[in-house]
Amino acid sequence: MAEALLHYQTITEVAERIRSREISPVELTEAQLNRIAALDGELKSYATVMAELAMAAARTAEQEIVAGRYRGPLHGVPVAVKDLCFTAGVATMGGAQVLWDLVPDFDSTVVSKLNDAGAVILGKLNLTEGAMAGYNPAFDIPINPWGADRWAGASSSGSGVATAAGLCYGSLGSDTGGSIRFPAAACGTVGIKPTWGRVSRYGVLALAESLDHVGPMTRSAADAGIMLQALAGHDSNDPTSLRAPVPDMLAGLGQGVAGVRIGVDEEYISGDDVDAEVAAAVMAGARLLESMGAVLVPVRMPDILPYSLAWGVLCAAEAANAHIDTYPSRADDYGPWFRGWLELGCKYTAVDYAAANLVRMECNGVLAGIFTGIDVLVCPSMTTPPGRVTPEELYGPMGDDEWTWGRFTIPYDFNGAPTISLPAGLNSEGLPLSIQFVGRHLAEPLLVQVGDAYERATEHSLWPPV
Repeated sequence: MAEALLHYQTITEVAERIRSREISPVELTEAQLNRIAALDGELKSYATVMAELAMAAARTAEQEIVAGRYRGPLHGVPVAVKDLCFTAGVATMGGAQVLWDLVPDFDSTVVSKLNDAGAVILGKLNLTEGAMAGYNPAFDIPINPWGADRWAGASSSGSGVATAAGLCYGSLGSDTGGSIRFPAAACGTVGIKPTWGRVSRYGVLALAESLDHVGPMTRSAADAGIMLQALAGHDSNDPTSLRAPVPDMLAGLGQGVAGVRIGVDEEYISGDDVDAEVAAAVMAGARLLESMGAVLVPVRMPDILPYSLAWGVLCAAEAANAHIDTYPSRADDYGPWFRGWLELGCKYTAVDYAAANLVRMECNGVLAGIFTGIDVLVCPSMTTPPGRVTPEELYGPMGDDEWTWGRFTIPYDFNGAPTISLPAGLNSEGLPLSIQFVGRHLAEPLLVQVGDAYERATEHSLWPPV
């Protein structure tokens, strides 16, 4: 494969060039800011570009590296964060007009950790309102670089677009029902949804706190591991963050997949609502890994629809709680899509929520049984390649939906298991395909290992035509 242009290189590649002083953080950051200025007027991935702060951080990184104080593979690397993550002195709007004037006086833990790693934060990335599915009409809709009329995923759409289009080397997304995996799949990038609690949520605007995960979006599995290494760990400001030691996320790079037990349910992968080319790409990936020494283990996945319906109750009710200070008191400041979601959440009773939570517990028990005999599960990231959408659809109002699109995502938000989504080539229309691996809790290093092995065997890195 031809060498990528500088803006499409991986964190791993540019980090080595920074470490060896072949390129400086200042040069790299200037190049990224120039590319953002040239392209993002059309792609609309950024809500706020932090040009002055980014250049100051780049100059500091350069001075530290020259002085021999190299911090590691994120030092001097330009990245960006979803505009849910508090950033001191910079607007954090969450795609919501009701939060237009929110300027935090402290950094979220994930932003602090990126700063501690020496990363250069280019800015804040656009998203759907409140991190749900529709946009507030006061905000831009990020444009998929693979096609202006194609869905860019939700809710971390700006993260997917910016990472895919070479407007940052990695980004932060969040995932409540699929919001890292959908934009990763739609835009042709890698996304890790970590184990719930592996990454602190302190200073991150909530959609549904018992389901929210924060994780990296990058252009390789190794890059996702690099970012996750910096982000992971217990945070005293977030009592729900896990106290488990943070392992070396990159320990398995280059180790292959010999002996790894991969669960496969062909009916789950190729169900009636699954695009045939998506299913074929996933099964081809599974068989490729089998040829490399992995063991394919047949498993039987349950009917996902009841779990998806319960997710809707939990997510809407928890979203209503997260917005209790501004909804319904400022209902007119919300866009039609998210306003409808909050209205729905307010209608659910405590009995509805309790019943849905019992369904969630059942789902988690079933999945625990499936994982007793496997190391990872393989499946699509979403049911189709990115479909055609219009602004009118994306701005709302909310339609009727049974959340069947979440068959490959919602169960692993329910049980908090880690996942990695990876490009799986292009379909017959030249649109990205994606494969997902789901691991046991705290098995992110194995997912990075499997993802790395898959990438080495396929070279499915995708560079959109921008």
